[in-house]
Amino acid sequence: MAVKSMTQGAPWKHILTFSFPIIAGAILQQLYNTADSVIVGNFTGQSALAAVGTTNTMCFFFLSAAIGFSAGNGVLTAQHFGAKNMDMVRRDGATGIAFMLLAGLAVTVAALLASRWIYTGFIAVPPEILEDTLLYFRIYALGLVFQFGYNILAAVLRSVGDSAATLYFLLLASVINIALDLWFIAGMGAGVAGAAWATNIAQALSMLAAWFYMYKKYPVFRYGLRDLKLEFIIVRDTFKIGWAIALQMMIIALGISGIQRAVNGFGQTMTAAFTVGHRIEMYLHLPCSSLATTMATFTGQNVGAKRLDRVKQGACQGVLISFLLTAVLAVIIRALADKLPELFALQEQAADYCASYLNAIAFIAVILSFYVPLFGVFQGTRHAVVPTVVALCALSLRVLVTYLFKDTSFFGHTIIWYNGLFGFTVACTISWCYYFSSRWQKNAMPD
Repeated sequence: MAVKSMTQGAPWKHILTFSFPIIAGAILQQLYNTADSVIVGNFTGQSALAAVGTTNTMCFFFLSAAIGFSAGNGVLTAQHFGAKNMDMVRRDGATGIAFMLLAGLAVTVAALLASRWIYTGFIAVPPEILEDTLLYFRIYALGLVFQFGYNILAAVLRSVGDSAATLYFLLLASVINIALDLWFIAGMGAGVAGAAWATNIAQALSMLAAWFYMYKKYPVFRYGLRDLKLEFIIVRDTFKIGWAIALQMMIIALGISGIQRAVNGFGQTMTAAFTVGHRIEMYLHLPCSSLATTMATFTGQNVGAKRLDRVKQGACQGVLISFLLTAVLAVIIRALADKLPELFALQEQAADYCASYLNAIAFIAVILSFYVPLFGVFQGTRHAVVPTVVALCALSLRVLVTYLFKDTSFFGHTIIWYNGLFGFTVACTISWCYYFSSRWQKNAMPD
């Protein structure tokens, strides 16, 4: 079995090598999300674009469980892999897959049942785009089980050092999604429903490809249906690590949803501008979030090997890599801020809002690069609750300042993008204070 240990050699080399496929894959994933918006905007209009964009935060909310608990199982598997306990590696993977598929079905039902309340009572979608919003979200929710399945397979592969494989699966999903978008939306006129079905089909095929690859390449992960059973202790440990990661991401989603409600209050034009601006902003988040994923695996393996000295080296080097990559992207986005909105066929006022958003966030998002990679260190040492607390503080502050200043003459609608300056700065300060306290080193070892 070809697996990669990160317990020897220069930490930065492992981090850079491991993170590159994750970053490239995240870019691909973001590209096909962007392609959805570009195709919807150009072929169905700004109203449909606003409807699809309004669903982004709640789609992410429900997907947070998939990402969080998969990451939790991945940390557990990485620690056992670092300790060279291959029997536990196999059992961790089997339980994780079974657990996540069942969770995916449960979350799908919950999303469908809650959909109308979410978009009328919580986010307050403008009436003119409500039905398109509900249509897209409900179809998307039907495919959540595939996203749960893909995320756990990707986490298991990353736990044994194989981050490159996920790049191939995301490339496959990207090509299929864009092709189906063009067929369903541009060719068949299926509108927002076509965009949702394209995403679901692409995710399903990506999950199947990941399963086939894992089964063929890694004998330790060659499971039959009878092998996919829940072991209570593994589910408990997966939940202990993963719940905080999932909650952290849910808090982010809820916080952005609160901001989305404020955005919707400025009208459909601002909603469309925010949809595009937030979609482009996600590119700025890719380096630091990918480095956080990398650091969780790097930390997990080195904790298993009892090499906390390497974890400390890797933490600083990971943050430096994150900053450099984010700074490059920020320069590019600022240079293209006036041109990018044209790709989405935004009307003049919406395009102006969007350009202002991009000019501001290109600077503000660099703050993220200084602390988000530390989340991986905390997760890899079983201190995943810390990023959750940090995220809660940051998002609470962002939402608070948004509603305090959105009707003032000083900020007005611009607080929609400047709120990050307040939240990210506080989050950065808390993260580094906790890191320097060294509390994250306690109880880091697996049972």
